[in-house]
Amino acid sequence: MRIISGKYRGKRLNAPTSLPVRPTTDFAKEALFNLLNNYFNLDAISALDLFAGTGNISFELGSRGCEDITSVDSNSGCINFISSSAAGMNMPIQVLRRDVLQFLQKSYKQYDFIFADPPYEFADKDKVVEMVLDNKWLSEEGLFILEHGAANSFDHVPGFIELRKYGSVHFSLFENPSKE
Repeated sequence: MRIISGKYRGKRLNAPTSLPVRPTTDFAKEALFNLLNNYFNLDAISALDLFAGTGNISFELGSRGCEDITSVDSNSGCINFISSSAAGMNMPIQVLRRDVLQFLQKSYKQYDFIFADPPYEFADKDKVVEMVLDNKWLSEEGLFILEHGAANSFDHVPGFIELRKYGSVHFSLFENPSKE
């Protein structure tokens, strides 16, 4: 895995091969951050990375100047890798070992950008979307992006904006459904 842009552009991070992850491809990650640059000034937002895995998205955010990043994953190996890598780069990433569905049960804070990349076989993607949008995790002008495979469709969900496809990677984009 490599960081595409920002302070740590080109830096390679070698996650242990034993981690149960499928990192977002560089092609899809580059497209994702081109999209985000049109929405936000990344150094002025708060970001939540759900099912953080290797921290790929969190590290990219940190490299691009985001100073309010929370990464959530239930795997201790993933959490340890993100924590040690973030400390080594002096990135301000708050790392939480939690089950994402339990974490989302009630809102503690609102975020401007929320990214969720559950395993493609994860059966409760609809529940993740519902909990993020219904439990007020997303700020009024915020953006929520769910990465998923071709088998899923979320165009029926209130707040759905559009679907972006990058090879086998699909991003469903949502805004706060209460946005007027």
